[in-house]
Amino acid sequence: MQSANMAFKSRRGHEWTPERVARLGTAELQQLRENAEKLGATTVVALCDAALEGRPKSAAKRGAAAVAKRARRLISRSKAFQARGVYLPALDSSWSGVRKSDGAVVMSLWTPAIVSREGTCSLLLWAPNVDGSRPWSDTAAGKERLVHCKLALERGGGEGLLVHGENFDGERAEQNARSVHGVDPECVVEFRVEQHGAEYWAVWGEKGVERPL
Repeated sequence: MQSANMAFKSRRGHEWTPERVARLGTAELQQLRENAEKLGATTVVALCDAALEGRPKSAAKRGAAAVAKRARRLISRSKAFQARGVYLPALDSSWSGVRKSDGAVVMSLWTPAIVSREGTCSLLLWAPNVDGSRPWSDTAAGKERLVHCKLALERGGGEGLLVHGENFDGERAEQNARSVHGVDPECVVEFRVEQHGAEYWAVWGEKGVERPL
């Protein structure tokens, strides 16, 4: 099997998804993370971190140590938004807000749900609740998110805060996360919003635009 090292060099981090990353062995996963970090592919690094967090400690001592070191740098979502000049109306449920100083839309981006493909990264921000498939979309927080998606679409984009955590099996949405570790205070992603039918997606280049909070 092609090593993660050579695969990353040949693909430049393209088409890495949570499912594909999870299939790598621990040693390959650690190597992929190291290469991605050197090349500034922050989304691939985040995918590796999320996968390493789910590995048994006995089988991934180095990976667990790296995750623990990274986790110490994470801050709460409310503090991350405040650092960007946004004060969330509902701290426990709001995923996005608008900065009063310039009207910019700032959103949390759930790292385990990010898809990397062909040099770009994408994340489903909002989709309608069709036949009970996404009940969160009909909640107050979901409706708030939709408003902010439309506003970001009109403005040409927004700022994204990378939220790290762990999913339940088969569930990639943040509202049903097994655990939320926090926001990376060293990274802000500038994304554009694309509307596909009734869905709203955040799209950005693989490296994104990073600025310390």
